[in-house]
Amino acid sequence: MKVVHVITRLIVGGAQENTLFTCEDQHRLFGDDVTLIAGPGVGPEGSLEERARSGGYRVEILPELQRAIVPHRDWLAYRRLSRLLARLRPDIVHTHSSKAGILGRLAAHRHGIPVVHTIHGASFHRGQSLFAFHTYRMLERWAGQFCDRFISVCDAMTAQYVAAGVAPPERFVTIYSGMDVEPFLHPPRPREAVRNAWGLASDDIVVCKVGRLFHLKGHEFLIEAAPQVVREVPNVRFLLIGDGILRDRLENRVHRLGLQQHFVFTGLVPPQRVPELIAASDIAVHASIWEGLARVLPQALIAGKPVVSYDIDGAREVCIPGETGMLIPPGAIDELAAAIIELARDPGLRKRLGDAGRRRFTEPFRHEYMTRRIRDVYQEVLRQRAGG
Repeated sequence: MKVVHVITRLIVGGAQENTLFTCEDQHRLFGDDVTLIAGPGVGPEGSLEERARSGGYRVEILPELQRAIVPHRDWLAYRRLSRLLARLRPDIVHTHSSKAGILGRLAAHRHGIPVVHTIHGASFHRGQSLFAFHTYRMLERWAGQFCDRFISVCDAMTAQYVAAGVAPPERFVTIYSGMDVEPFLHPPRPREAVRNAWGLASDDIVVCKVGRLFHLKGHEFLIEAAPQVVREVPNVRFLLIGDGILRDRLENRVHRLGLQQHFVFTGLVPPQRVPELIAASDIAVHASIWEGLARVLPQALIAGKPVVSYDIDGAREVCIPGETGMLIPPGAIDELAAAIIELARDPGLRKRLGDAGRRRFTEPFRHEYMTRRIRDVYQEVLRQRAGG
């Protein structure tokens, strides 16, 4: 099968890792002819461009393909993308992310190529300006008519797109975002060695948050909840894994609260080091106010760690109250602090929730399982196009 994937950026992020696993598996496990078309992997989050180029499949970088809406540049990106599809003539185009999803679907439709689009996170969401929200919702409705099938990373994405009138429910299928689960099951370095490397004591209660230090990721809520947690659990440490444009602002707030001894900012770390950092923690927190289904939630559960999450988008599909974690209202600070305190004080509860999460979610989040299901979707689309 000849497949072209299109994604806006090759930065370190969940949608990008999902896409690279799909490309790698299709090339390695199924022998597909795979091309990845993307904008440049530039940003403080780190780049996955080198990984993409080492995957054994074809990679095309379009400098004009960028996240911000700039009509002239977007038109140039569309024209280059269209020319590439005309030359490659794939059996199917698989688009990812908002900008690439819209341009890619339009270009594929122009050439009569079947299209599958993955919704990693809704392009219209809370936290956007009204202009951006309504613009992306309008564009998704328009582009939806050029899409044969939607893949949602969680049921919540399907519900949001159906409610917005993008497409009827029968054109959606949920396939969880796959990952390499083995490093989370069997961390490459011992817990104590990782803790020592980051100045964490063996008896510290370590609360980790994985994500870019960026707007909508919710680091500020965790920092504001920290004073309550520290008062009740003096040996708590907060491990913020990732980097981004808000680092200085967040560090300054921690200093103003006098909590610098309780926070560790790792900065940018290679993705392969994330499993050992989660394994060295006791609790994982997800405080974003928008995200399809954050990969850190299943990652932490597969590592046997309980999760605390705001009740947004697909979080409730893996953070199940009383079974794998604690789900609280978005933006709530007192409830966030209370959940962390309860887990920090009760090692038995932490183990019970973490063990349940590992049993329940290890297999559904293996990237090989994801890729097999995605290829099943391709085959169904191609059969339908052929009138079968």
